[in-house]
Amino acid sequence: MKVNEISIRNFRRLEDVSIQFEEEDTVFVGPNNSGKTSATAVFRCFVAGKDFRVHDLSVARMADLDKFGMDGDEGSLPAIELDIWFSIDPSGIEFGRAFSLLPRLSDEFDRLGIRMRYSAVDSTKMRAEYTAAYPLSPEGVRGKRLSQYLAMDRNLKRHFDVSFLALEDSDGELVATPLDKKEGTSILQSLLKVDFVDAQRNIDDDEGHRSNRLSAAFATFYRKNLEQADVASAAHEVIDENNRKLTEHYASQFEGIMKVIRGLGVPSINDRELKIVSSLSPEAALQGNTELLYVDAHRNHELPELYNGLGFKNLIYMAIQARHFHSQWIRTAKNRPLCQIIFIEEPEVHLHAQVQQTFIANIWQVIAASAKEAGDESLAPQLVVTTHSSHILDTVDFSKVRYFRRCALGDENPDEPKILNASQVHSLRNFKPDPMEVGDEHVTSEQALEFLKRYLKLTHCDLFFADAAILVEGSVEKLLLPSMIDKTSPRLRTVYLTTLEVGGAYAHRFAGLLAFLKIPYLIVTDLDSVEAAGRHPACRADQPGALTSNASLKELLSVQTVADLLALTSEQKSSADNNLYVTFQTDVTVNERDATLDMRPRTIEESFAYQNFHMVRNGEISLGIDIPPMLDASYQVIYDRIRSSGFKKTDFAMSVLAGPDNWLVPNYISEGLIWLENRLLGPAPDIQSVHE
Repeated sequence: MKVNEISIRNFRRLEDVSIQFEEEDTVFVGPNNSGKTSATAVFRCFVAGKDFRVHDLSVARMADLDKFGMDGDEGSLPAIELDIWFSIDPSGIEFGRAFSLLPRLSDEFDRLGIRMRYSAVDSTKMRAEYTAAYPLSPEGVRGKRLSQYLAMDRNLKRHFDVSFLALEDSDGELVATPLDKKEGTSILQSLLKVDFVDAQRNIDDDEGHRSNRLSAAFATFYRKNLEQADVASAAHEVIDENNRKLTEHYASQFEGIMKVIRGLGVPSINDRELKIVSSLSPEAALQGNTELLYVDAHRNHELPELYNGLGFKNLIYMAIQARHFHSQWIRTAKNRPLCQIIFIEEPEVHLHAQVQQTFIANIWQVIAASAKEAGDESLAPQLVVTTHSSHILDTVDFSKVRYFRRCALGDENPDEPKILNASQVHSLRNFKPDPMEVGDEHVTSEQALEFLKRYLKLTHCDLFFADAAILVEGSVEKLLLPSMIDKTSPRLRTVYLTTLEVGGAYAHRFAGLLAFLKIPYLIVTDLDSVEAAGRHPACRADQPGALTSNASLKELLSVQTVADLLALTSEQKSSADNNLYVTFQTDVTVNERDATLDMRPRTIEESFAYQNFHMVRNGEISLGIDIPPMLDASYQVIYDRIRSSGFKKTDFAMSVLAGPDNWLVPNYISEGLIWLENRLLGPAPDIQSVHE
């Protein structure tokens, strides 16, 4: 039996989400405060028995709770719900355990579920006690809202409790049947065990609060999972001899876990070995106390555990925790739960990139060793990893990723500024890109998906952790973009942007993925003007009848000619949902003395040169050529120089960054950045009105 899907309602940011679980490992990703931790915390409350707090209710439901306190309308009284759906084999032991969850026995079923609901036990009594504690004032108000009352003095625990319902999905029809609380609790405990390797791992040599010494972790593992040494009463007389024997015993007992840890790649061949020694007093000898030392075998030198790095300790601690949780599940003597989920939060803490990339595989080695020692290699848990690490994400199959996206509450006015108080969850298993035509090539859905997988893996992409994405042509845009943001839209520095260098031929391949994830994105691309006749050689962008060879412009804007592209309005460059904006070069009016000329760039380098023509003229920005005195001649010379094979684009970008800082951002890039700033942060405040 495995958990294959959960649904969460009204819990913190998670107003109404469904999350698919993989049979082995599922990875939760997303920006900060997008609900990943909430999706694990709901299991702590419903399954692991942690107390709820009133602020676990989602923001919108808090208002409903207070409304009930005011008018007693039962319809507004909220509840937190967690549905857990299990895959099931009707022919096995699973059927017997889950029988009570089948309110209607059907001939064919492959999954069933249980719903846990945290709600008011007796709403009338609760409101009566609340109104008695805070009667109406002469002005018609109460001293505290109902939510504030429930936050005090364990009032929430007195008035709210968990109830259970059996769920059956029969031919698309959901049947929910109430269960007795004792029966529901018993069924849940027999089906599922959950454990947590927390994100807040303060691993050091301090015995203080919130500190986890590795030696204490080893000692706990020993007491709960390994065979205890039979310490004779002679230990009271010859403590040193017993310590020696205990040390030998620990070496034998921990040999398996030490082999696994060595298989993690730490210590490396140049590091010290690990050794556990007994340091027990006679009174504590039976408690399994240990210390962890780092041993230099060549010099016979031993160091306490605080003399090693936090990353090393973190990796070992997680390995011990995973092994401990799995061993405890396997060793459950009576009514062992049919499945186990181990949640691991932010495993990347203190780990360098290479260890992050091998982390999930290494944890599975630890679990496999645990199952092998127990004699049943089929007993495997499900892992759920929450992470902000693109390195961990690189090693995970696309279909295992669950993307958490911040969004506005469902009942907010769309015309008002949005506060992203809720979240949605997107399963990458459900993403299927549309087939497309790239030039003369037909790209199937499978080929398009494979391209995206390879690109994201090769670039260690942090797309899944960003507030928005900017897709650019090449290295020049990527190098200059931070400075351009500072000059044009400095407020974008307060959000997390990821920049993808994809070129004009590939930007549209990302459109399906970004639309699926609903990540706002800006495409900064080139006109790429070509002649209409013959084999379409490149030409100056102002040539009459010029076409664009840019596949992304043609695919996303359905436009073929340069003239038609330049005629597009800002609204036509944006998607219907305002989640995408496409920007490209437009005419630059160059003024010099009494002459004026509209220059039409086809690339960013041209646009930059025309926008900063005076700096090119006086040599502050060098193109490696002399600029003729006449504007029309300068136009052609600059175009020819940038088109030539001797022009090094990256060198040009680096020279701009190394030179004077008073250059202007190309107008089309300013246009795109301002759109993105307004899309993410709303219109910039009027400085004058603020000061008034």
